[in-house]
Amino acid sequence: MPIEILMPALSPTMEEGTLAKWLVKEGDTVNSGDIMAEIETDKATMEFEAVDEGVVGKILIAEGTDGVKVNTPIAVLLEDGESADDIGKASSASTEQPKAAPEATKHDVPAEKSAPAAPARADGDRVFASPLARRIAADKGIDLADVKGSGPKGRIVKADVEGATAAPKKADTAAPAASSAAPAGAAMAAGPTTDQVRKMYEGRDYEEQPLDGMRKTIAARLTEAKQSVPHFYLRRDMQLDALLKFRSTLNKTLEPRGIKLSVNDFIIKACALALQQVPDANAVWAGDRTLSLKPSDVAVAVAIEGGLFTPVLKDAEMKSLSALSTEMKDLAARARDRKLAPHEYMGGSFAISNLGMFGIDNFDAIINPPHAAILAVGAGAKKPVVGEDGELKVATVMSTTLSVDHRVIDGALGANLLNAIKDNLENPMGMLA
Repeated sequence: MPIEILMPALSPTMEEGTLAKWLVKEGDTVNSGDIMAEIETDKATMEFEAVDEGVVGKILIAEGTDGVKVNTPIAVLLEDGESADDIGKASSASTEQPKAAPEATKHDVPAEKSAPAAPARADGDRVFASPLARRIAADKGIDLADVKGSGPKGRIVKADVEGATAAPKKADTAAPAASSAAPAGAAMAAGPTTDQVRKMYEGRDYEEQPLDGMRKTIAARLTEAKQSVPHFYLRRDMQLDALLKFRSTLNKTLEPRGIKLSVNDFIIKACALALQQVPDANAVWAGDRTLSLKPSDVAVAVAIEGGLFTPVLKDAEMKSLSALSTEMKDLAARARDRKLAPHEYMGGSFAISNLGMFGIDNFDAIINPPHAAILAVGAGAKKPVVGEDGELKVATVMSTTLSVDHRVIDGALGANLLNAIKDNLENPMGMLA
């Protein structure tokens, strides 16, 4: 039977994407692992690999189409001995399938709940399976969440389910979670509707700019964050003169290696070490519990055209300043080209948003769930300060604001974290010890 190729979920949060470009055409033979298309998610353009092998019988979604929902059929693959005529037969068979649902016993899970389109494992990870494997699993009553995949990147293929047997069905616990998440998706629609806003500006000259996937995701996630995360804010000024002098010395030493440290590199290192110095603050919110992290995985906001990325520097406390600088430059460059893989911008417990290079004195950043805190960094500026000896002097002062999730971090703990960041930045040589 012809195999439907479905719009893949290329990241755990992907709900729809743009089919940017087909790299195959009807009649082409593809093997498992061949690149079939380029797909734009909300954050990046990624390559889509074939899982099954066969001949491309029909392309259902034209390239350039946006808003394609995950698990929507995008093409049909023909197996040996099949022709384009079999595509119609497969389509007819699939439309008849729902009619068989009433034959299920009262104890069976309803058809719409047992559909194998997007299964998930107990730990919440999405299960990736080929269309043929999903169809075989559905026919045999196999729960794909219990099957280990042997295909590319752990994807479940035909061979994995052919020898498997059905296990007793588990109670459906996903429905309450889905219903409780509904208000978050609706949050973006709060306020005046599109038509109501248009009427407000009748007679005025304007141009509509439809939202792309990234802007929709930013709007939804940050609206949800601001509404559901109990933010509080801690502010401290930090003197940078010792850091700037130390940085200048290091950069002269590193010049032959082509490395130039930025103030932001020091901030990343200072935050990573502070999370080790105040380990109770190195945590994330996980619904009904918190997860305490051992490593310091620090996310850094990178502005790109139309939005932003927050690539994550993993194990930042273990890396040298030069290593952090090199890695950050690479991540930022690929973020601007939208070439980051999901694992490079997901995770972390803490984030940094630095607008100092834009001349912003100070601001309050919105926490990016499930992070527990984000540090907003302003510009360093010459200001009069009172020294320890009571004398007035001029110093380079940088204003910072720590936005904190009160569910994870209380006031005193947040203050200890911000103080540790300040100590690290004002005593930069200690960060190399």
